[in-house]
Amino acid sequence: MPIQRVALLTAGGFAPCLSSAVGGLIERYSELDPQIEIIAYQHGYHGLLSGNYITIDEAARKKAGLLHQYGGSPIGNSRVKLTNKDDLVKRGLVKPGEDPLKVAADRLRADKVDVLHTIGGDDTNTTAADLAHYLEENDYHLTVVGLPKTIDNDVVPIRQSLGAWTAAEQAAVFAQNIIGEHRSNPRMLIIHEVMGRNCGYLTAAAAKAYRDWWKKQQWAPELGLSKERWDIHAVYIPEDDVEIDKEAKRLKAIMDEIGNVNIFLSEGAGVVEIVREMEEAGEEVQRDPFGHVKLDTINPGNWFAKQFAERIGAEKVMVQKSGYFSRSAKANAEDLRLIKSMTDYAVECALRGESGVVGHDEEDGDKLKAISFKRIAGAKKFDIKTDWFVEMMGEIGEAVSPSPRL
Repeated sequence: MPIQRVALLTAGGFAPCLSSAVGGLIERYSELDPQIEIIAYQHGYHGLLSGNYITIDEAARKKAGLLHQYGGSPIGNSRVKLTNKDDLVKRGLVKPGEDPLKVAADRLRADKVDVLHTIGGDDTNTTAADLAHYLEENDYHLTVVGLPKTIDNDVVPIRQSLGAWTAAEQAAVFAQNIIGEHRSNPRMLIIHEVMGRNCGYLTAAAAKAYRDWWKKQQWAPELGLSKERWDIHAVYIPEDDVEIDKEAKRLKAIMDEIGNVNIFLSEGAGVVEIVREMEEAGEEVQRDPFGHVKLDTINPGNWFAKQFAERIGAEKVMVQKSGYFSRSAKANAEDLRLIKSMTDYAVECALRGESGVVGHDEEDGDKLKAISFKRIAGAKKFDIKTDWFVEMMGEIGEAVSPSPRL
């Protein structure tokens, strides 16, 4: 049966791909079959439940290419979990006693949607699959084609998620200015906190991108412009345990030698220890609708600063977070190429009625295909044995060379 109406939906946190992915889908449908209607639900599943959508008319189609030049999401995101009934009732998105899955499915049927494109992480895409399954059982066929969006690059079994390359690049740009603060006080400790709840990929990739920049710079130690002071002295991610006392001893030696310490920290590092401390102290640990700890309320960066500051003799501590700066950026050239290939393929899948999440399947030779929703999962761990990471950590762990004390 020919497709008559397609719906787009972006959900979860922002990533530097949402705007471009929306633009790419609109462009591809307009190229292949401009008669297919396109609507976009506003603010993800929030808009789906409330029936809030816009129609992509002819004027909008002509300007779709502009979306590649912007970050954020032109159609809006939200954090809505369809199985969290209490939260949805509290927010007025469903009435008491209603099944949110049924409300969303009924809305799709009422809006006569044939294809739903979801751009989000594992929760976003598996929820869409649940909707499709519910509708199928109620005699309404819906093709769901998802695109993997996450700056954490932690969707199983997808090799590279949209936006992660750009987010790492932008975090490195952020770090260039933050680390520039290292001479603003004697014995300065700078902690650059990077997003990444369960996966250290973004922190590791951001550190690599920063050091790639760092290696290309010219230095003037005679003037106090020292490459050692601008380097990264530690990288902490969830996949690798941090031995605080051992690290403190190493970092103190660096502080004594050059007068500052720069740390790249994944926001997911140390969370287990922080939560345990809070609960033992009787403090409430706030969580989002998905049950995740609200990381901005426990401040991992501040916790690590507290662990190290006194031990290494820091006179001043600066904790800065690059997350929102990075995730709202426009896609870089590398991501734009990936987005183009995935949005084109997603439309092809939709036209032939094939559901799944588009991505390069790590378990099938990195082949680009629509991966079954049943195989999609989150919280993929970063492989700390990856060659470039091992090499970088080896370089960071080497002793700091003496530099002029200016």
